[in-house]
Amino acid sequence: MSPTPDHSHATFTPEWLALREEADTDARATAPLDPLRAHLTARGAGPGGRPIRVTDLGCGTGAQGRWLAPRLAGPQTWMLHDLDPRLLNLAGAHTPRTSADGSTVQARMHLRDLNRISATDLADTDLVTGSALLDLLTRDQVLAIARAADEAGCAALFTLTVTGRVDLYPSHPADPDITTAFNDHQRRAGLLGPDATAFTAQTFLSLGRRVLTYPSPWRLLPEHTDLTRAWLRGRLRAATEQHPASVPSDYPRHRLDQCERRELGAVVHHTDLLALPDGYPGHP
Repeated sequence: MSPTPDHSHATFTPEWLALREEADTDARATAPLDPLRAHLTARGAGPGGRPIRVTDLGCGTGAQGRWLAPRLAGPQTWMLHDLDPRLLNLAGAHTPRTSADGSTVQARMHLRDLNRISATDLADTDLVTGSALLDLLTRDQVLAIARAADEAGCAALFTLTVTGRVDLYPSHPADPDITTAFNDHQRRAGLLGPDATAFTAQTFLSLGRRVLTYPSPWRLLPEHTDLTRAWLRGRLRAATEQHPASVPSDYPRHRLDQCERRELGAVVHHTDLLALPDGYPGHP
């Protein structure tokens, strides 16, 4: 979740990542797990085979590993990559110790940013993964990761990529303009933002991969006051920075008051993407 050195670390504080982890866990799609397990078995990794080797890019505090490692059987070795040593230390300390069948899970930490990821880094990897990551990358970064994964012959699973669509309940006339402003902010400085899933899917398809996508929406219920408040403030801050006129002067107070009264809900749409190498089970 900390992909490049020029991305604000304020976005990736341990407090924010901890606040969103439950919503992330509830949102991630489970449908990719069966084809992923088939891929791992075909590579001889997992139960009865060698340890599954996973590279987690922009790992943050390690939420992807905490979700995925207990859902895969067999011994595992996780390579955790992040450029923030605080987050990396937390990820290493809180990696699950056992997998779905009680096998050992180990973690190794690597302090680096994604501009330096190459095929060499993924040479022994069965799965490259990342959570809430693709929308924070540039086209060149996604191309480099996809080509490295293709050369390594590994699967790629990227979860919780924003789509640019948000549904707020109750709605407000200013919502569409704020969404446009926020999405434009996500695309600043060449970042992919809400275009990330389409670009990543096309990139893997061009390399001959089978690409599967799954909806993984955040569902912020009215009782999720703390998370909704923090998410809303960040959204309005970005929209105001991008297009100040998009946010009416009374809108922030109105929405925050609704949040405090537990009258505001939201669905924040995301997509999970699985790319599988040619020649593995399930590939046409």
